[in-house]
Amino acid sequence: MWQPDRVVQGPRQLVESEIGPLNRLFADAFTDRYRKDGLVGVRVPQLNPDVWRYALRDAGDGAMAWTDERGDLVAFNVAHHSGVEGWMGPLAVRPDRQGLGLGKAIIRSAVEWLVEQRVRVIGLETMPRTVENIGFYSKLGFVPGHLTITLTGDVQRSVRGRFTRLSELSQRERTTWLPRLREALEGGLPGYDFLRELELTSQLSLGDTVVIGSGSEVTAFALYHSVPLAEARPGDELRVLKLYADSLETFDKLIVALESCAAKHKLRRVAVRCQTGYHRAYRYLIERGYRARWTDLRMWLDGYGETVLGGGGVLFSNWEI
Repeated sequence: MWQPDRVVQGPRQLVESEIGPLNRLFADAFTDRYRKDGLVGVRVPQLNPDVWRYALRDAGDGAMAWTDERGDLVAFNVAHHSGVEGWMGPLAVRPDRQGLGLGKAIIRSAVEWLVEQRVRVIGLETMPRTVENIGFYSKLGFVPGHLTITLTGDVQRSVRGRFTRLSELSQRERTTWLPRLREALEGGLPGYDFLRELELTSQLSLGDTVVIGSGSEVTAFALYHSVPLAEARPGDELRVLKLYADSLETFDKLIVALESCAAKHKLRRVAVRCQTGYHRAYRYLIERGYRARWTDLRMWLDGYGETVLGGGGVLFSNWEI
């Protein structure tokens, strides 16, 4: 029986001109994964090209591609680091090339790249029901952490809060505020830095950053995207990517601010990917009426695990795009 050539070349950097084939590989591979898990009717849509553009620019040379003998995309892994926090995703191998060891290669390449960036955290997320994936990552040195539970809350049009949006500031004011955000985060978890993601979101008009604070003091902030995640689908939710609050009280104010922003964007819901290491924040959201929509298992390389913010603070860092 004829067998296709198994020659694979890579890694090399993914570039924005490849978003089309990248999108198709992403949708095909994840649809195949759901089918193997018994979810036969699920078809994963292609993503908004601007969201891919954000991911590739954020990752830089951490966005890696592998190609087959014809030069077609066969696998990818998009590795990111936000200061000392490193993570990878999305990542996929084309269904016809799975089971040949390529999955191990793309994980190891991303780990090597992240180690070179001198990160303290190396993580990824996978579906808890997919025991095959959990076993695969475990054999490569990853250990299970806590769950990330995507919670969504309906927005009341009358919601109001006091906050600052970076998009409403002058360039001079932004230059003053951005170092304050870094300093606030540094005070909680030294070495973490989300400014690149904040700037890319602004440059690509994907969303905004809301800030709670007064004068020179920042007590909470959140980066969100308001554009549709899926290609050719209307947007209906505001998605929180990064969130920091120095206490549960300021976390409350920040959630109100995010709901107010969603109302301004005429979006029906706020989606928060809640890391359950922060169980008090999780309880607050549930009591506010937020509902669990999806779960992911957070895993990290042994020796490169996360630290939960102390002192009652909250830090949600999304390991997805």
